[in-house]
Amino acid sequence: MHPLRRIWVYAWAAPCSCLGLLLAAVVLLAGGTMARRAGVLEVALRRDSRPTRLPFAAITLGHVIVGIDRQTLRQLRAHERVHVGQYERWGALLLLAYPLASLHAWLRGRRPYLDNRFEREARERGDGR
Repeated sequence: MHPLRRIWVYAWAAPCSCLGLLLAAVVLLAGGTMARRAGVLEVALRRDSRPTRLPFAAITLGHVIVGIDRQTLRQLRAHERVHVGQYERWGALLLLAYPLASLHAWLRGRRPYLDNRFEREARERGDGR
């Protein structure tokens, strides 16, 4: 990627990455771990410190991916990387577009998560999960 384009996509996604960093800070304070992989911060809870029930296995906010543990992050990496690309294209608008896509699916009698256009893209371009 051209250096100016790289700067642009990080800046465009920065508001969402800031939200991701806030979530990452909470996870790290709870004993989580972090690693930087190909320009993305991956943060994972320790298996023994995570809550018994979370509404997600991993979540992406800008260039930050938070997962319930390192193994789950490895398994979902390709899927979550597609979401990183979506933030690079949509920027902070994705915070509105994603729930609207879920609402659109639901209003059409479809499943709000599985039939969300952003999730479908992540499954198709990621690893099928």
